[in-house]
Order: sequence, then structure tokens, then C-alpha cells
Amino acid sequence: MAYLMIVDDDEDFASAAATALRAAGHEVEIALETTDVLERMAKRKPDLVILDVMFPESSSAGFDLAREIRQAGREVSVLMLTAVNQKFPLGFSALDIDDHWLPVQDFLEKPVDLDALRRKVADLLGSGARTQH
Repeated sequence: MAYLMIVDDDEDFASAAATALRAAGHEVEIALETTDVLERMAKRKPDLVILDVMFPESSSAGFDLAREIRQAGREVSVLMLTAVNQKFPLGFSALDIDDHWLPVQDFLEKPVDLDALRRKVADLLGSGARTQH
């Protein structure tokens, strides 16, 4: 069982994703805003963070948080969820992932199919994303 943190301002999606991931045997915590995520991570390090890009305070808050996680020295895998390509035609893809600009392991386009999310989480945890507490 892994400890996962979902950071997404869409409470309905976050709850549905948490339910699906709990059914797969994981412990899940939800954060509806980015402001206290680093503090929460300091108390208990997740095995994987599932992170949205756009939040009410900023359309790039998820990008910013991913960089803050790395700058704070938190070695945790991040799965980014994004509807940014639907809102802004940027052509964002896995090719944009890098250690400085976008330090995440993978991403999924929104709307997210919950079966695809479970598979992606299992893949990331199986490929070494899982850490000890």
C-alpha cells in the first residue's frame, strides 16, 4: 500500500480519484489548494503526488509547486494532471518534462479516466516511485 497525495482544486474529481485509488489499496490524502502542501509533506512524505496544473490563484500553480517540491529537496515522484492544452493551445506534452522547468515523472490529460489513473499510479509506483517513510 502506498501513501498518495492528490493536489487538485476540483473537489469532485479529487474525491472520485481518491475513492478509486483507495479501492486499489492505497492510502490517499487530498489537498484542495497548493498553499500548505510542502508543510503536509514535511509531516509525512507521500510515495506519489498527483498534481493538477491550474488552480484559482494561478493557471500555473501546479508547475510552480512541482518546482518548489524539488527546490525543497523533497524526493517524491509527481504525476501531473492537466487540462492546460484544452484551455491554452500550448501543445504541452511529455517532451516538456525536465529536471528544472517541469520536474515530474509523467502526466495525464484531463479529463482523467480513473482506470487510466490507477494504471499510471501502479506503473509509477512499480518503477521506483515508492519510498520508505
